[in-house]
Amino acid sequence: MLAFFFIIGLSFLVMASTLINMLGDYLFDVRIQGDRAGLEKWAVQAAAMLHGKDARGMDDITRRAGAELGGRVLLLDAQGKVQVDSFQQAMGQRLHYPEVISVLQSGLMTDFGVHSLSTGDAASRLNLLGFAPKDEWASYSTAAIVQSSHVIGVMLLVSSVREMMNSLLMLQNNMLLLFVGVALAAVIAGMVFSRVLTQPIWDMTRVIQSMSKGDLGVRAQVRGSGEIRQLALAFNSMSDQLESLNQTRNQFVSNASHELKTPLATMKIMIESLIYQPDMDAELRTEFLSDVNQEINRLSSIVSDLLTLVHADSRTGRLNRERMSLAEVVKDTQHRLAPIAEQNGLTIQLNLEDSCDMYADKAKLQQVVYNLMENAVKYTPSKGSIKVSLQRVGRDAVLTVADDGPGIPRDSLPHIFDRFYRVDKARGRGSGGTGLGLSIVQQYVNLHGGSVRAASEEGQGTVFTVELPLNKG
Repeated sequence: MLAFFFIIGLSFLVMASTLINMLGDYLFDVRIQGDRAGLEKWAVQAAAMLHGKDARGMDDITRRAGAELGGRVLLLDAQGKVQVDSFQQAMGQRLHYPEVISVLQSGLMTDFGVHSLSTGDAASRLNLLGFAPKDEWASYSTAAIVQSSHVIGVMLLVSSVREMMNSLLMLQNNMLLLFVGVALAAVIAGMVFSRVLTQPIWDMTRVIQSMSKGDLGVRAQVRGSGEIRQLALAFNSMSDQLESLNQTRNQFVSNASHELKTPLATMKIMIESLIYQPDMDAELRTEFLSDVNQEINRLSSIVSDLLTLVHADSRTGRLNRERMSLAEVVKDTQHRLAPIAEQNGLTIQLNLEDSCDMYADKAKLQQVVYNLMENAVKYTPSKGSIKVSLQRVGRDAVLTVADDGPGIPRDSLPHIFDRFYRVDKARGRGSGGTGLGLSIVQQYVNLHGGSVRAASEEGQGTVFTVELPLNKG
């Protein structure tokens, strides 16, 4: 802000100085034109008098010219010697003023200059602002006296420029006062407006500082319009996402801890029973050890799924794309799950309308298809059926997996892709799942630029639909 005021003030000062100099030049030009016109007229009349050495006539012309032009008039011969002085002071003196020499020796017809009456120094038109009120300055105007095309003398007009200089000094002082007033007004207005403009930014800075200390619930006040309002809205949107992400992270840590703690607690009880009951029946001991082994498998499965989700979330893992057929993946998965399905009295019906060849990560899509079909097998009651269909719709491959299970309650449906989320009865821990399978499905499908959704009604089964782009790769 200070730099801005400095630039504005400097610009105004330069403008004021330029204006004063321009006005000074204009006043000097007007003065020169006036003096030159009058002086040339008298120089013409004085030519015959000087040529004829008519002292009385030269004196008369000099006095009348001085009275008309309002200054001191001197008549000089070709050698620069004063023949007549209207003030009767410099008679017989030889003058070496630049304005006289330029006419007698350089061939100029007229010239003009400003000199100090005390020192005789010439002043430049570029330093008009250097004049002080106490200085005594006079303008020197010269005009050639010509007779028969020869310069035979010079007429010199000496007049005071005090009035003109006082006008310039007054203008200078007024401009200075105006500059100071405008500068003060600009500073005050700038401070007020900068306060108004920067207050939302300061408020947002305080909100950011509070957020950096862990308070994710603070929000910036949305006010005004334009960029500041858009910035506040964007910041609040980001804050909402951060708070939601933080809550999701805390819930994830809580759920993960619970999922890992449960099998550990079960194993601890069983192992302690084995330690403190050395005479335990062999059959019961084998059963306990089998349960411990199952819990270890469960822990291993949870850790493996967590690592899978970590890699998917980090977005550092690349898709190992290759030319593959999604229909072949579905057939292979059906073959792998056939023994479990037959054991539970289930049938898996495939309806593959297209091979759906694509350039994708085969291993990840195998995981997607396996998780969906395994869930269907796991939660479909005995004698039920599972229908898997695959078709090409436009530029997408559409895979649907429908089961005859108990369905998902409406209030639970939006959360089924959340990590460790379980639906009572239909998603019980006794089924052996980790609660991460559908989350992995969603992550892998999103990595391929696709989408997954679920539709279900209690008692009517569940249908999962996956859409994958065929031409993306």
